[in-house]
Amino acid sequence: MNDSSWGAPPQAGYWGPSDQGPGQAAAPAGPAYDARSAQQTRPMPIVPDVPEHGGAQDDGQGAARLSGPLFRDEPFRDDTYRGETPSAQPYAAVPQNPEPMPDAQQPAQPQPHKKSAGRDLSSAIGVGVGLGVVIIASLFFVKAVFVGVIAIAVVVGLWELTTRLQERKGIKAPLVPLAIGGAAMVVAGYVRGAEGAWIAMALTALAVLVWRMTEPPEGYLRDVTAGLFAAFYVPFLATFVAMMLMADDGPWRVLTFLLLTVVSDTGAYAVGWRFGRTKLAPRISPGKTREGLLGAVGFAMVAGALCMQFLIDDGSWWQGLLLGLAVAASATLGDLGESMIKRDLGIKDMGTLLPGHGGIMDRLDSLLPTAPVVWLLLVVFVGSG
Repeated sequence: MNDSSWGAPPQAGYWGPSDQGPGQAAAPAGPAYDARSAQQTRPMPIVPDVPEHGGAQDDGQGAARLSGPLFRDEPFRDDTYRGETPSAQPYAAVPQNPEPMPDAQQPAQPQPHKKSAGRDLSSAIGVGVGLGVVIIASLFFVKAVFVGVIAIAVVVGLWELTTRLQERKGIKAPLVPLAIGGAAMVVAGYVRGAEGAWIAMALTALAVLVWRMTEPPEGYLRDVTAGLFAAFYVPFLATFVAMMLMADDGPWRVLTFLLLTVVSDTGAYAVGWRFGRTKLAPRISPGKTREGLLGAVGFAMVAGALCMQFLIDDGSWWQGLLLGLAVAASATLGDLGESMIKRDLGIKDMGTLLPGHGGIMDRLDSLLPTAPVVWLLLVVFVGSG
């Protein structure tokens, strides 16, 4: 039966849907239909509980075939007879948003977001304890060994910095003169003080200028500028740690410097992670908060008062408060400065040498700018000793 039969004039003897009652019928269109065939056609038996639009004639053989969305041998189409009356649609309508079955598995509810520390704390603590043991042992037993530890840290830091500069920016700062001059700078600062450090710095800068002349002139100014920056940023600032060691209570001064810097970083990290809400410098370091800075100041001032009172000869607690405040400021600025460099280079860490920390430069970022501040304030408060 084709779609044109729907709406034809009713004929007697033909069973089908009609608004004239069950005894009337509509004659199908086509040349094969005549009165004789209409008289021989028997009415289809009425199937109980089946809607009129759910039944259909099966090739004129008088059998009824059920159809609809519950019978999977026929695809469901709700737009096949669009525009017809409901009785003309061969498929039953299916609700667009059926209610879920009672035992249907509901989607898992999202878990509440847990605040993460953002680093591998177990590795960070293990590496930190190991470095602390090496530093303390060399600091209090053989000063020369501690100077060697500083020199090694400087060389590794220079290697990380120059490598990242070349990888990310194509800047070729001469590593060989920087490494040799940096190690010599630390030793000169320990042996001859500030005078020796300045002389070694000048010679290192000259060596960088000459060394770069062995390569083509393209990029010369860029490369030597980066080399001079690296020489000042890493070995020259680290020389102030060696100069602290020259005093009679030198190991305690260096220990105070290390403790205050570590306590400042720890206070900023702990307070900022737990209570941090207001960003300190979102364009430079989005993870740092003003609450973390207050934590750094508070922790460092308390630690400074204790260190100056009990570790430094002729020191006083109020001097420690000022020292702690200065350390918190310089350590934060140093951390932001390192973050600025890494953002410009497009990297997260300077290296991967220290698990949980990154590279050597990622640990020196707060120590390097803090060293001259602590050295100067200790000289002002208690003398060069």
